[in-house]
Amino acid sequence: MRYARFEVEMKTKSNIEKILESGGFVVTSECGPPRGADPEVIRKKGNLLKGVVDAVNVTDNQTSVVRMSSFSACIILKEMGFDPILQMVCRDRNRIAIQSDILGAAALGINNILCLSGDHQKFGDHPRAKNVFDIDSVQLINTVKTLRDDGKFLGGEEVKGKPILFIGAAENPFADPFEIRAARLGKKVKAGCEFIQTQCVYNIERFAKWMEMVRERGLHERCAILAGVTPFKSVGMAKYMKNSVPGMDVPDELIDRLKSVPKEKQSEEGIKMCLETIQRLREIPGVRGIHIMAIEWEEKVSEIAKAAGLLPRPQVS
Repeated sequence: MRYARFEVEMKTKSNIEKILESGGFVVTSECGPPRGADPEVIRKKGNLLKGVVDAVNVTDNQTSVVRMSSFSACIILKEMGFDPILQMVCRDRNRIAIQSDILGAAALGINNILCLSGDHQKFGDHPRAKNVFDIDSVQLINTVKTLRDDGKFLGGEEVKGKPILFIGAAENPFADPFEIRAARLGKKVKAGCEFIQTQCVYNIERFAKWMEMVRERGLHERCAILAGVTPFKSVGMAKYMKNSVPGMDVPDELIDRLKSVPKEKQSEEGIKMCLETIQRLREIPGVRGIHIMAIEWEEKVSEIAKAAGLLPRPQVS
């Protein structure tokens, strides 16, 4: 099935868009910037992902912890030949700064943006910082679309040089109330979202049910769904994901499976479980790609992609 285009006929330079347009299956991963100004940290992580993924997310002060800016890290990866995905949160910027950064990103050749609300600052290393949240993630999506498609600022003035960005967002299929999750995605699609990267999928049956609701609304034809996967390094990590990460659905049987193998073999078992998940996700109608989130474990992305039959990646122009 070919990916249905949005209303305005416009081509970006995004690798993701090009692969979707050709009917291909997308593979993305992510790169967390360092807590410092050393660009070699980004380059080292980038080298582990070369030839393995179609685009790389760069997180924006994830978990409200201060890091090198997503903008700067994107430029470093761009210089290495990657097609970076600029993550942008609403927590730290008002609508003036947001629109300014969108224009700047497009001017420097960034082709993709992932629109997020952002974690509350109380969870990070500066809990007394003031949040902004002038707009939310749905409004941010619409802001990018308005700048790009209408050539207008939110204040109504004309944009002289539209920012041509492929617009993405995140979605959690597992949060309660479960029944409204597809409708929530519908709001993002209506606002202008063209691709979605989901929360890590461990409960495949629940994800498949969510995808069924997505297909019933025809959202998979208007927005590409990239299913998120994160390999477990240990049973401790699995327990933490289950008990301490909001909106995460980790079935007990997965934890029991990790417990059943020796500690030194748990990371290997986690990779095996991740590969099984990818295989099952690829069989679900409407899934157009995989987003591999190997948290501070970038060296495993290549192994996972190869073993899952996701290599070589298509060359698009």
